[in-house]
Amino acid sequence: MTLRGKWAQGLQPRNFTWIIKDRLAAAERPGGFSRNHRKVRRQEELIWLRSNGFTRIVSLLDSPHNLQAYAEAGLVGEHLPLGKHDELVPRLHAIYSRLAKWTDDPEEKLFIHQEEFGDRLLGVLAGYLLYAGLVETGPHAIGIIEQLTNRTLGAAGREFVSATLDAGLRRKTA
Repeated sequence: MTLRGKWAQGLQPRNFTWIIKDRLAAAERPGGFSRNHRKVRRQEELIWLRSNGFTRIVSLLDSPHNLQAYAEAGLVGEHLPLGKHDELVPRLHAIYSRLAKWTDDPEEKLFIHQEEFGDRLLGVLAGYLLYAGLVETGPHAIGIIEQLTNRTLGAAGREFVSATLDAGLRRKTA
């Protein structure tokens, strides 16, 4: 069966937001978060991501859920788990360095997600802005993420920004 019209374009993921225009976008997990996860919706959102030129889906979920679905949809899926009990600084360094590597490649267009579009994901993204040198201060990183997402970054998200700053996680430049 061939999809036609607007259905052939899929469905934009819920809370879709560009963090770095045309390079790095974020939203909740394709198909929705656990209790509300719908396989059909996931499929529609993956169609949308593929038809909009995304080259890589980066999952910050604890588990490898959805990775097989990404492959079946013809998308590269990367699993960079960020568990609630992981040692924060080493995990953030691993996530940031991989994101930097991919965003350096002009052929890459990244979509990153966590279970929900909330503090954990947004805190990682604010920290990444600092790591990549796109902003200089924590308040600036938080302000940008809040403005882009039209959400207030709570204590859990601000913890990622503090950890990034306290550990001096900055991209090494040659």
